[in-house]
Amino acid sequence: MMTTLIILAALALGGYFYLQQPQFGRNPEGAHLEKIKKSSHYKEKGFQNQHLTPDLAEGTSYWDILKAYFVKVENKEPSQPLPSVKTDLKNLPNDVPSVVWFGHSSYFLKVGGKTILVDPVFSGNASPVSFFGSNYAGSNVYSLDDFPPIDLLIISHDHYDHLDYPTVKALQPKVKQVVTSLGVGSHLQHWGYSPSQINELDWWENTTIADSLEITAAPARHFSGRGIKRAQTFWSSFILKTPQYNLYLGGDSGYDTHFKEIGEKYGPFDLAILECGQYNQMWKYIHMMPEEVAQAAVELKAKTLLPVHWAKFTLGLHPWMEPIERVTKKAQELNVPVTTPMIGEVVEINRHYPNKAWWK
Repeated sequence: MMTTLIILAALALGGYFYLQQPQFGRNPEGAHLEKIKKSSHYKEKGFQNQHLTPDLAEGTSYWDILKAYFVKVENKEPSQPLPSVKTDLKNLPNDVPSVVWFGHSSYFLKVGGKTILVDPVFSGNASPVSFFGSNYAGSNVYSLDDFPPIDLLIISHDHYDHLDYPTVKALQPKVKQVVTSLGVGSHLQHWGYSPSQINELDWWENTTIADSLEITAAPARHFSGRGIKRAQTFWSSFILKTPQYNLYLGGDSGYDTHFKEIGEKYGPFDLAILECGQYNQMWKYIHMMPEEVAQAAVELKAKTLLPVHWAKFTLGLHPWMEPIERVTKKAQELNVPVTTPMIGEVVEINRHYPNKAWWK
């Protein structure tokens, strides 16, 4: 018995020290935590969604998920390197609003002459360890040296496939300002960002960047956490508005009533960038099915849909190209225009929307 207790204590101690590594970040504490607790969305020692959001669907257990990951899925990953375009990000024109997608949920915007980078992950992994969540061959052709100075870095939430420690740490000298969800700034400060760089927003709060970009945090249906304790930082979608354009940046979300609410309050949108991938009926409340993504675009009153959150990592149980095939099929039924750029290909808002089925 004593030997067993010693082993368990050693494992617990080892786990504690392992979680102190910088990539796990640091949750809010002290005065920062007390300020966060004043949010109407912080209840019972953590943030909550608008509606009840269980991690797993009814009748599903973690044992069911574990078993599912041992079942072979045909075409779960690409059989050859993904095609891409190497765009000169430093010389995109100021007068043409554009989006460049890097696979999964990372993308660069040039709007109103300002440079904006969203949820960048360029370390090669969507996890805190190098042996899990590796990117597909051909999907990581950009390096941080390819980027100009970043006027605004947007981080939707603190999961590893959206907040990548090596990338964000290396980017810090290039970044002028950060907008993120409540609490996420604690990770960034732990990694060397100045509090003056960071603007944390609660849902429905907004801020103005450089007198021309208005950004508003809006609801999403998801969760957060980089260690054992969840929901200590918030998760958001964002509305990016300029005098000429209105964009919706979705972040991770399950389907819910918030899309219709946002569409009625802030729509129509010139472009909605919505996550579409890494879904499953077993966790349907925190990631939309592709058909729901198309419906969300309708409710947002989006003129065009850009599906993201696919084509870089295998984090779910579906074939790698299934998300884009299902969402484009449903979007066609609903008369929602969809743009499907290759990694690195320029999307010009309201001017040029690539739509080739490059994944086939």
